[in-house]
Amino acid sequence: MVPLLARVPKPPPPSFLDRVLESSWELAVRYALLAGVAWLFCYVIFRRRWFHRKIIAKFPQSKEVRREIFYSAISVVVFSVVGVATYYAAKAGWTRMYFGKDAYKTVWFWCSIPCAAVIHDTWFYWTHRLMHHPKLFRVFHRTHHLSHNPTPWAAYAFDPPEAVIQACMFPVVVLTIPMHPYAFALFMIWQILFNIAGHTGYEFNPRWLMRTPLKWVLNTPTNHIMHHETLRGNYGLYFNFWDRLMGTNHAQYEARYHEVTTRRRSMQDPVAVPPVGCNRNLPDQGA
Repeated sequence: MVPLLARVPKPPPPSFLDRVLESSWELAVRYALLAGVAWLFCYVIFRRRWFHRKIIAKFPQSKEVRREIFYSAISVVVFSVVGVATYYAAKAGWTRMYFGKDAYKTVWFWCSIPCAAVIHDTWFYWTHRLMHHPKLFRVFHRTHHLSHNPTPWAAYAFDPPEAVIQACMFPVVVLTIPMHPYAFALFMIWQILFNIAGHTGYEFNPRWLMRTPLKWVLNTPTNHIMHHETLRGNYGLYFNFWDRLMGTNHAQYEARYHEVTTRRRSMQDPVAVPPVGCNRNLPDQGA
């Protein structure tokens, strides 16, 4: 007699659409939790206490926040489609992603994460700078720059074509270096945390940072918020070396950083302070 359990047919493997829906849900929840916590701390609980570190000394309108959330939701779906496609390519052996524990030593597992960050930062700098070309800006990058005074919800607020460009970071990394899925997952947590922090609108780094060699390496929220203000320069993501090497750091970046990090804690009234080099009129073309 055939055992009863042997007669039960195995469920079919999940389809591409099933995996995209699952991935979209997981990414949306993670993004909502992380960006939501940043929003709660920066714009609700410590709104007044931290105001002296608000880079642009006023708060955005509610409609701007709703727009950021809407476009972030679209980007989440785009990221999931590209991510699932990359997973299928990896399982087919078309990338350098490895799944076995013994394929590479443990030291490479951990080294692959900062290597991925360098690759992503390079990809981001050059694609970001390219999207500011006048012929590409409106198609790829205009929506992100509608946020002159961004919030944590702006981290993924992209036009769909730009979301595709940003998502291509997934295959670029695993086509370049061997990487375990768990290492890639840790890298993705790093990238979303850094991205959200850079869009909070607050400078969290210490005032002495610009007096150390770290200023040549690490990027800061001030650097990226100035990019949103002026639409020019400051194209990097995690690191500042590409901007310094290519001469695209905003000329007043370090002065603005000093101004933000030396404000008095008593500065608590959310009044508009004219930002350095701010340009409120969104041009038809990128810079």
